[in-house]
Amino acid sequence: MDGDLDLIETKISSENIYDGTLLHVKKDKVELPNGDISYREWIKHPGASAVIPVTDNNEIILVRQYRYPIQALTIEIPAGKLDVAGEDPLECAKRELEEETGYSAQEYQFLTKLATTVGFSDEFIYIYAARGLKAGQQHTDEDEFINVVTVPLAKAVEMVHSGEILDGKSVVAILMLQNMLAK
Repeated sequence: MDGDLDLIETKISSENIYDGTLLHVKKDKVELPNGDISYREWIKHPGASAVIPVTDNNEIILVRQYRYPIQALTIEIPAGKLDVAGEDPLECAKRELEEETGYSAQEYQFLTKLATTVGFSDEFIYIYAARGLKAGQQHTDEDEFINVVTVPLAKAVEMVHSGEILDGKSVVAILMLQNMLAK
């Protein structure tokens, strides 16, 4: 990596373009490795956690919801943003599992930290697998409308390959879980 220092851009200044509830758009003036000046527009995001709940029968609990930005229904693993600065990603994953699906889990295993869209956002999603599931009562946020879907892991892998599951964090989690269980 030390040989790549000629690729680093240096921030000269930063301007807030938009401050929303969730997203904060920035425009930074940067010096490029060759000394030229350019601009980088990017989104500051608080980060998120996601969890792939696995039953004793190797079925996974997914959520179906409408995603306005892509104007489509999606099938995803439960996830949500880190609500408070410094929030523990595992605690966020536990909260989102219970809120979105009603399930809680006895055991959580960290799978990966995923940089979601490196070209325009600093968002990271921490992904966990959850086992020892116990059903409970779903309690979504007032602006969330979610259906819970249980799918055999093998079927979820097929859905990834067919494009039926296209959400990035879910694709990564499903394929990582398949690989982990195959070992």
